[in-house]
Amino acid sequence: MGSDYKNGKERTNYIYMLKLLFAAILMFIISAWQPGDTNEKSWVIVIDAGHGGKDPGAVGTNSKEKNIALSIALKTGEYLQQNLKNVKILYTRKTDVFIELRDRPEFANKNNADLFISIHANWISKNSIKGAETWIMGPAQDEQNLEVAMKENEVILLEDDFSTKYEGFDPKSPESYIMFTVMQNTFQKQSTLLASSIQSQFKNRVGRIDRGVKQAGFWVLYMTTMPSVLVETGFITNPEEEKYLVSNEGQDFIASAIYRATRDYINEIDKKTNISTSVEKEQVSVTDSLVIENSSPADELQFMIQIATSAEKKALIADNFKGIKEVIEIPSQNLFRYATGSFVNYSQAAEYRKKLEVIYPDAFVIAVKNNKILPLQDALNLK
Repeated sequence: MGSDYKNGKERTNYIYMLKLLFAAILMFIISAWQPGDTNEKSWVIVIDAGHGGKDPGAVGTNSKEKNIALSIALKTGEYLQQNLKNVKILYTRKTDVFIELRDRPEFANKNNADLFISIHANWISKNSIKGAETWIMGPAQDEQNLEVAMKENEVILLEDDFSTKYEGFDPKSPESYIMFTVMQNTFQKQSTLLASSIQSQFKNRVGRIDRGVKQAGFWVLYMTTMPSVLVETGFITNPEEEKYLVSNEGQDFIASAIYRATRDYINEIDKKTNISTSVEKEQVSVTDSLVIENSSPADELQFMIQIATSAEKKALIADNFKGIKEVIEIPSQNLFRYATGSFVNYSQAAEYRKKLEVIYPDAFVIAVKNNKILPLQDALNLK
C-alpha cells in the first residue's frame, strides 16, 4: 500500500513537472512571436538631403538650401521611424558634408531601397513666387522646368573629372537633356503616385501653395532603380517662404506632410501586393513572334532597346527577361542595363520598341558602340 502510494505520488509529480515544462515552452513561443513578422513587407526608404558641405545649394537672404534640406530630411526620417513599424530609414547624409551627385542614387541602389526621397529648397529670380512642388524623372515640359533641373544638376561641376563620371553629360547644356526626352522611367507610375500624395498633403493639411507634380531630367532621379521623387519644399528666394522654411514649425509641418504621404503610399502599395500577375505571364508568349533583324557588329554604332536596369547582375536567360532570349548586358555607372535588338537605323529600332512595349511598356531606344551607351543625339548626328 505504502509503495503504491509512493509510486502514484511520484507519477503525479512527474506529470505536473511535464505540464510546467510544456507551459514554459508555450509561453516562450508566444512571447517571441509577433503578428505579421513573417508576412509583412519591410520598406527601405532612403532620404536624401540635397547639397551639403562645399555645395550650399540655393542661397537666400538668411539661409542656405543645404541646411534647410538636412533639417527637413532628418525630421521626415524621424516621423517615419517613430510611426511606421515596417520601415527602415537610411540617409545619404546626416551632417553638413559634400556628397557627389552620383553617389546619392548609388547608395539607394546598393541598399535595395524601395523609395528614394530627395529634399530641396527652390530658387527663382522673381522673389514674389512661392509654393511647393514635387518632381519625378522625365523630359522637361517647358523652359522653366528645364532651368530647375539644370540648377540642381550643376552640383556635378564641383566634382573632379565630372565629364567622365557622368558620361559626357553637361548640366549647363540644353542639348545634354535630350537623353531624358527619349527615356521613360520604369517606376514613373509609382513615383507619380507618391509625388501626388505629397502635393496633396502640402495643400490640404499644411496649407502650402500647390505648384503640382512636375517632371524634368534630374540626374539624381535618373540613376535610381526604385520609385523616386525630388521635393522642392518652397522658394528660399521668397522672404515670407524663407522665414517659414527656416522655422522649426515650418520644417515640422513639411516633414510631417512628407511622412503622411509616404505612409499613405506604402499602405496603398501593400494592398496591391496580392494582385494576380497572370496577365503579365500570359504576355510572355508574345516574345515568340518577335524577330530581331538588321544586326550590326558590336564595334559599330547600333541602336538597341533598353528593357531593364538593375543594381545587381542578372543571368542572361529568357526567364529573367519575360521570355526574351537575345539580351545583352551593358555596365554603366555601377548599374547593369539590359538591352535587346540591334539596328543600323533609329527608325527600325523605334518600330521594334513598339512590338516590345506589350511586355516592356517602359522600354526605350539607346545608342550603343563597343558595349557602351552613347548620347542618343550624338548618335543621330553621326547618322
